[in-house]
Amino acid sequence: MKDYIRKRVLEIGTYIIDTKATVRQAARVFGVSKSTVHKDVTERLPRVNEELAAQVKKVLEINKAERHIRGGEATRKKYRKKRVS
Repeated sequence: MKDYIRKRVLEIGTYIIDTKATVRQAARVFGVSKSTVHKDVTERLPRVNEELAAQVKKVLEINKAERHIRGGEATRKKYRKKRVS
């Protein structure tokens, strides 16, 4: 693994843990695709730092469990704006 990838993997993992960020949010911050973030934290991170990978996995599982709630909130906001206009 190249050094810049290893560094990015660790930075993304730390960012997700510190901010409880979703894959999409992390991708936006680091300027990479969601696929890259997902591959970094699920495949590459366990090879670099198993403990960090386990912590990231817990955060991502929580985010996955809550995503239907966030999606519903986004839809509600979208239609509230249209009704007010």
